[in-house]
Parts: sequence; C-alpha cells; structure tokens
Amino acid sequence: MTSTEILLAASNVAKRFNSVVALKAASLEVRAGEVHALMGANGAGKSTLVKILTGVFSADGGGMVIRGRERRFRSPAEARQAGVVSVYQDPALVPDLTVAQNLRLARVRANTVREWLVDLGIPELDLGAFVRDLPYPVLRLIDLARATIAGFSAAVRGVAAPLYLTQNDGTMMQAEMAAALPVMSFASGATNSMRGAAFLSGLTDAMVIDVGGTTTDIGQLRRGFPREANSVVEVGGVRTLFRMPDLLSIGLGGGSLVSADGISVGPKSVGYRLIEEGLVFGGNTVTATDVAVAAGLARIGDNRAVADLPRNLVQRALDIVRTKIGDSVDRMKTDARELPLIAVGGGAFLVPDRLAGISQVSHVSHGDCANAVGAAIAQVSGETDQVYRDLSRDEAIAAAEAQARERAIVAGAERGTLQTVDVEDIPLAYLPGNALRVRVRVAGEMASSTNQNGSSSVSQ
Repeated sequence: MTSTEILLAASNVAKRFNSVVALKAASLEVRAGEVHALMGANGAGKSTLVKILTGVFSADGGGMVIRGRERRFRSPAEARQAGVVSVYQDPALVPDLTVAQNLRLARVRANTVREWLVDLGIPELDLGAFVRDLPYPVLRLIDLARATIAGFSAAVRGVAAPLYLTQNDGTMMQAEMAAALPVMSFASGATNSMRGAAFLSGLTDAMVIDVGGTTTDIGQLRRGFPREANSVVEVGGVRTLFRMPDLLSIGLGGGSLVSADGISVGPKSVGYRLIEEGLVFGGNTVTATDVAVAAGLARIGDNRAVADLPRNLVQRALDIVRTKIGDSVDRMKTDARELPLIAVGGGAFLVPDRLAGISQVSHVSHGDCANAVGAAIAQVSGETDQVYRDLSRDEAIAAAEAQARERAIVAGAERGTLQTVDVEDIPLAYLPGNALRVRVRVAGEMASSTNQNGSSSVSQ
C-alpha cells in the first residue's frame, strides 16, 4: 500500500429525511496514513455522512469507493465486513449489564479475562460491576479495540486461519482476547521490531534502535525479548501495571526536517509524505534522508537532486544525528559494559557504524521489514505474578512456572516448545509465612492443532 493510495472516496453524497435536506453533495477522500476531522455546526450532516459510510443509512445520491471498489452498504454488519467501522461517542456496551455479562455477549470467557486483569495489575476492576459505573476512558478503549479488531478480521476474511494480534511484550494473543484486553496490544509495534531485530541478527542480548520516518525507538533485548518497563499507569483513575516495553522515543527519522544551517534535525517531520516532499523524490524539503543520500549513506531516489547541498550543512546535520542517537542509546543502557546495537527500520541508514559504549553496530539485511518479521515469528506466552507463602524459593518458582505454562497452553501454545523467558522473585519481609512474590513468563510456538491447516494469521 502506498502513502498516496485512496482508501475511501465519497463523492456528492446526498440524503433527505422527508422534506429535510441532511446532506447535499458531500464529498470526502481518505488516504493511507491520514486522519481527518469532520467539523460543522449542529445539523450540518456530520453524523449522517458517517452513518451512510458505515451502512446505518442509505444515500439518496452520490457514491462511495473503498480501495478502488464501488460500494453501497445495506447494513452496519456489511460495512464491518468490508473493514469500515464506526466508534460512536457513546460506548456500544449495555450499561445495565455487568462487565462479565457484556463479555458473554461478545463470547469472551470471563474467567480468563479475570486472570489477565490480575496479571495486569488491575484487580480493582470488578467484572461483576455494572458497565454504567465504569470510568469513561475504559469504555472508550474497549470500543476502539472492537473497531480495530473488526478491521483486522475483515482483512483476513477468506483465509483459513485464526486471527492473532501481537502483544506489547513481543508475543501474540487471540483476537477475541485482544478485544477484551486492548491495552495488551496497543504498544506492540516497537516490540515487533525488536523481536524482528533479534531474529534477523541472531542476537538475543543487545540494544535495538528502530528508525522510522518520524521517530526513533530505542530499547534493549534480553533473551530475545524486549526489556519491560515497570511503572504504574492510571487510566481513568484505575490503577494499572501494563506489560509495556521499556523504550525511549525521540523525534528523529528519515522524514525529519533539516534546518537551513544544518544545526537542527527534527523533531518536525514530513512523515509519510517523504516520497512526495523529499528532495531525492522531486520535492522541495530538505530531510534527514536527503542528507544521508548526499553523504553516500543511502541510495534512495535521485541522488542528483542533492548534489548541490553544501558539504558543511550535510556534515553538521549528520553530527547532530550521531549525537542524538549516541546519547539516547547510552541513556537506555543499564550498565557500563559494551553491548552490540542492532539498527532496523526504514531509516536505519542514519545510525552510524560506531558509537561510544557499543561493541558493534549491526545493520541487518531486511531490517526495514523487522516489524513484520517480528509479528510473523511471534510466539504464544503465559505469565503469572503471584505471592507464595510457606514454600521454599525453588518450590515457589516451580509453582509459578507451572501455572505460567498452563496459561500459555490454554492460550494456544505447543507444550513441548515452551521455554522460560523471564523469572523474577522478590522476598516480602513484611508478610508472614516466608512470603515471596514470583513473576514468571514462558513462551512457545503456536500449537499446530489450532486450525486444520496448521496455519495462522498474525496482525500487528
């Protein structure tokens, strides 16, 4: 999909309700990577247009084209199958039912959700509570997750495989579970890239830098998985402890704007419009990619377009990039020893070959596809975080590992491939009974019996 591809085009859409004209010749184009806002006074027809696009209303005139195909939806279900889903202001949940009852309506097992909530650090969220009593941000998150997963489901319709989504910790989960626990997946992009970097480089303990078009993410691999952050986050007043990668993000990428004197690179960026606005693509904006091409670090577009860039500007800009990357990588290291650095992402050419505190910089083949590779190789995981009493340390860890393995198997992992990824134990001296908090995570390949063809579809 190119950045200029038109995903949705509505033209001259009209709608009347008896004598009232709700819409008259309304048009809208949405391209890949764009976000639009429909603005207007009450009664301008904003909601009517959205409801026509999503199959709630039928148009009296005009047409709609989605991904090059003319469409006219007869119902919201038909629109959903085509990947067009609306998320309304009011959450699409039954307020007079409990959380558990709403989960049953969506065919999601409440007991499994309860276990995950405890692991997430949200024991305060009672599945027996009425939806009307839940914080509004939590309800919005659930609705957004449903819409996103509906889009993924539409994309793989016709494929004889179950749908899995990658999680924030570098593993994957079934789409139904992701719909119930959307916070488990909303930061999976960076972890996919880090897992892909480990696979492409063959390194399991290293620093990783993922340079995109607008931002750069830096993290650390431990045993082939991203190092996790350990911080409390409040969502709508609810105390949470999400499994999140420990990342540092900076405003630097291939589309970063370079000032006229070369002493400023980023954080402003042309983003996905790089192939339209960058000098090497025939545009008029000097970007970090143009500087890299001028310096011979990358072969992209037409290098003749940057032949006249002043050498001192190019060098100053590259020095700024080196300083930003070097300082950021050093901030994410947990000790002074030298570690290898794996450079991935479409803008990995900006990463210099040598950095202080780094033993080796690896620019891996196909590093620009590390995100997709990480999603494709994702494993199924199981985790437990529990306090054990009246057990020795070895017994407590063994009990936690057994529980984590069972959870992984229930989630779809093959028993024989499970490996322990992370073990953490903390003595709790303020509790009686030799209390020990143990956290264990295991991961393994997806069981071949998940579907008849032994295949699966993973979305990131």
